Amino acid sequence: MKAKKNSNKDFLLQIGQKIRFSREQKGWSQETLSFNSQLHRTYIGAVERGERNISILNLKKIAEALGVQITDLFPQQEKKQKGKNNNAD
Repeated sequence: MKAKKNSNKDFLLQIGQKIRFSREQKGWSQETLSFNSQLHRTYIGAVERGERNISILNLKKIAEALGVQITDLFPQQEKKQKGKNNNAD
C-alpha cells in the first residue's frame, strides 16, 4: 500500500514541477499565475510542491492561464505495447 501512496505523491510532484517550469518560462511569480488562473497563491505553491491533489478543473485553469495544453502538464508515461511480445528469440 505504501508503494502506491509514494507513486501517487511522485505523480503529483511531477505535475507540480511541470507547472513550476511553465510558470518560470513565462517569468511569472506564483502570485501572477494565481491571479491569471483565479486560484489562491498558497494553493499554487502547494500544487507545485506536490502537496495537493489537484482537480482536473483547476489543472485546466492553470493550463489555460499558462497558455499550454493540459496534457503538457502531465508526466510522460512509457507507452506499453499491447499484445506484443518483447522477448525476441
